[in-house]
Amino acid sequence: MNHSATAFKAREQLKNFLGELSPRFSKPLGKFVGDMVYGIQASQDVKLSRIARALDEPISMKKLEDRLRRMLGSEGIEQGIPGAVARLGSRHVHQDTLIVIDPTDIRKLYAKKMEHLARVRDGSTGETGNGYSACLAVACESGGRRITPLHMRLWSSGAEGFTSQNDEVLGVIDQISSRAKKRGIYVIDRGGDGDWLFDGLDRRKLDYIVRLVGNRNLLHGRRTALAEELAASCPMKHIEIVTRETGDGVKSYKLEFGAMTVALPQRPDKPLRMVVVKGFGERPVLLLTTLAGTTSRKSLWQVVEGCLTRWRVEDAIRFVKQSYNLEDVRVLTYRRLKNMVALLLAVIYFNCVWLAGRLRCEILTTNITHAAKRIYGVAEFLHYAVADGLGRLFTRHGKWNGYKPPDPESNPLGLVFLE
Repeated sequence: MNHSATAFKAREQLKNFLGELSPRFSKPLGKFVGDMVYGIQASQDVKLSRIARALDEPISMKKLEDRLRRMLGSEGIEQGIPGAVARLGSRHVHQDTLIVIDPTDIRKLYAKKMEHLARVRDGSTGETGNGYSACLAVACESGGRRITPLHMRLWSSGAEGFTSQNDEVLGVIDQISSRAKKRGIYVIDRGGDGDWLFDGLDRRKLDYIVRLVGNRNLLHGRRTALAEELAASCPMKHIEIVTRETGDGVKSYKLEFGAMTVALPQRPDKPLRMVVVKGFGERPVLLLTTLAGTTSRKSLWQVVEGCLTRWRVEDAIRFVKQSYNLEDVRVLTYRRLKNMVALLLAVIYFNCVWLAGRLRCEILTTNITHAAKRIYGVAEFLHYAVADGLGRLFTRHGKWNGYKPPDPESNPLGLVFLE
């Protein structure tokens, strides 16, 4: 395999992808976006010093890093890139596609001078510390592990103009639903059980699967009771054996599941389904959904598998943070931080969809993963290998000769022609 040829083809695909973003920016800003997306891929890092070193331009490192830092404070990046990615990604969203909304955080435990630092809570450990809140949205098909990044947003509760985390998450949903024309099923696990979310999704007429907490009040017939009390009397009509990857290896689970018709107290006239799943632990998993029109195995399994798929794409959340060292970001101003997150969204879209998700790039993607030289081969979730391969190819075989946005005079309609 010719690594130089693979690196050249990967750079050409990156330029084609950047052509989808550049009509939204001026020429200087379009060139900067191209340099940053390439630099993040090559360095597998979001630190400006590492990105500047990967670009390897014939000027001093200090001048190059200063230029990148200055341009990173430009207006329009935070809006332009997520809008373009949502437009591209919405093409992959169908009526039954799962849209996983994952509120997360970027912890900066030792930072003191970063603008608008706020207290955030780690959902895994329960610990609190300095950092920023964020939300990642990805689309995937039920039962699959291939993801399509749709949106990523960062915010601080200490920033001017901040209203609430609820508004920020609903803003992510609005960005996606407007592009996808209300297609898709929204799946939310951690932190999703709230009246603000159910009211927001219902007003927008969107389908959803949301994991409930046990003390949620629900209506069942004329009776109001806690969700966990209702779950105890739910008939478990179906059984399924599934496997799940855990820290201790692959485990098998015997799942029992059933459903009952319920409603939210604030919307008693809108019937919903509570799907109860037993077998993952001592307590059942409770899922509130607009789906499951019947209690048949096929109807309920769509909901259960949606929950299982949500757990499978946890790999995607870890991939975003680990492969590009997101939590090690070191820019000081709030706008630069938000712009860096937008640039990283473009990077992961190029990795996960433009390369790994396109049939015409299948051979190129295979060659890129081989260049990663992974000891245990390429796993089903191959995006780590793609990131490693691109980093190796871009730094060892050839250089980035810059990206030139299309000339608007020669292309007045802003069309981008792909090879």
